[in-house]
Amino acid sequence: MPAAVEAGTDHTPKAVGTAWALLALNVLGSAGAKTVVPIPRSLIQMVTMGALVGAFTLALTVNLRLRIRPSAFVFLLTLLLVPSLISSVDAGAGALFRCARLALFVGTLWLLSRWWDGSPRFVRYHIRWYFAVLVLVAAGLVISPGTAMPEYYGGRLVGALWPLTPPQIGQYSAVIIGLSVLLLLGRRTTVAGAAVVIVPSFVLLAMTHTRTATLGMIIGLVLAIGSLFLTSAAARRFFAWAVLCAAVAAVVFGSALRTWFLRGQSQENFSNLTGRAKVWDSLLSAPRTTGDTVFGLGLGDKSWDGLPIDNSWLAVYNEQGLLGVAVVAAFLLALGGIALLRPPSLSRACAIFLISYCAISSYTEVGLGDASAYLLHLALAASLLAAPAPAAPLPATGIPRQKSDIPRRRVPRWARR
Repeated sequence: MPAAVEAGTDHTPKAVGTAWALLALNVLGSAGAKTVVPIPRSLIQMVTMGALVGAFTLALTVNLRLRIRPSAFVFLLTLLLVPSLISSVDAGAGALFRCARLALFVGTLWLLSRWWDGSPRFVRYHIRWYFAVLVLVAAGLVISPGTAMPEYYGGRLVGALWPLTPPQIGQYSAVIIGLSVLLLLGRRTTVAGAAVVIVPSFVLLAMTHTRTATLGMIIGLVLAIGSLFLTSAAARRFFAWAVLCAAVAAVVFGSALRTWFLRGQSQENFSNLTGRAKVWDSLLSAPRTTGDTVFGLGLGDKSWDGLPIDNSWLAVYNEQGLLGVAVVAAFLLALGGIALLRPPSLSRACAIFLISYCAISSYTEVGLGDASAYLLHLALAASLLAAPAPAAPLPATGIPRQKSDIPRRRVPRWARR
């Protein structure tokens, strides 16, 4: 377990952290790169769906009384099930299965919301799990470098032991780097402990050549540290050093950074976002009925004409219609508005980082309309923005009061006579 993860001192059941890890396992996905030992996709789907069922079962076991915390995010996520179900009824068994998966995912979040109190408890769960995934990626790189950096992905890092794509690895690396930096600024970990997580994660992020994750991490950290600027001297010092190092790196390594950023692409290919713009134009120009426009075509594999959509908003529009787009925009705005109203704190800074990262990544990644790692990141942000639970009243001891505890009534002198 990385030292950057603070040891918990609360009385939260261990099953809560296990359920969170199982939710993360479910959203790893079943499609990706070729692995050292070929794993049948049906087996991967069985493992990921079994993880979701296990997460729901564990959450229900520790919350049999169904105590939940009010959450605008999970409520709006529940509303997203309405257009998903309406559009998936006529789309086939696959779409209905994805609806059931989303419903089970949302139900598990409701059960776990009982322990959402604004503390960084779930941040520790998040870092532990995704650092374990990155350790698995690094192990695959050591065992089979050729499989981990294949030519069909342009030499970018992939998962050689579990099928993970470069954008997935980049996303996990960027998220735990940002959260670990904020824990360090909040004095929830030591410099050595944070380095154990940040340094190898940064190396893996660089090897994925994932531009969206890198930009999302940088912009998210700037906004998060900016929210601490007036109240934290450590945040001000870190920001000053980061600006200085960035300026030096831009001057000294400018050519190398530009080469890394372009990934060997031509200017035309870069300008149309590696072919994404053509898919988007084709999707938007396709004829649709009024029902398809409002409710969508049903949950699918986030593709159009066999090509990935790679845009959360267009994927939601295609599958859940304008109603789904409105709900997704509503829960992002709700989280952002709540974050702005909270006083400066470490939890607020972590939430701002996660919200901004997911908002930026939504332009070239999918996942805001279905069970995914992005929804899990936003659920973590919701747990950080939850108001602390009120303290329970002290129980009555049942000990009778002594005579000395009973206030004496003053008797007038004339009455005593």
